Amino acid sequence: MSTTVVLADDHETIRKVIANLLHADPDIQILAQASTYAETLDLVSRLHPHVVVLDLHMKDEASMTPTQLKSGLMRTRLLAISIWNDDETKSLAKAIGADVLLDKSNLAAELIPAIHNCANNRNMELFLNSLESGSSD
Repeated sequence: MSTTVVLADDHETIRKVIANLLHADPDIQILAQASTYAETLDLVSRLHPHVVVLDLHMKDEASMTPTQLKSGLMRTRLLAISIWNDDETKSLAKAIGADVLLDKSNLAAELIPAIHNCANNRNMELFLNSLESGSSD
């Protein structure tokens, strides 16, 4: 059975890069792509993906609280991505219930294994270690 994914990033080029990475794995199926938090929540509620790959800093982030995001994504695994690796980003990832936080600069090596870990519920140790070590590996 394929792992289903919704990609959410406000930059079309980044979404295309991520989609190209994921197409290399036949066990991952991209259901849809979103460019805002509101669109992401709508797609998740309609499509019920196993995993959402979510950019933490999209253009409409001020329009939605972390609590609103968390409640809208409760029934799916959340893999957060960001170009920022600071305490504020880590706190936001934790506040919205992210299972994993990855640095966008490492996606080529880390994204596919992280999606499989999320889908198989083997992710909390990875996320907790990334928060404790101060890195997003």
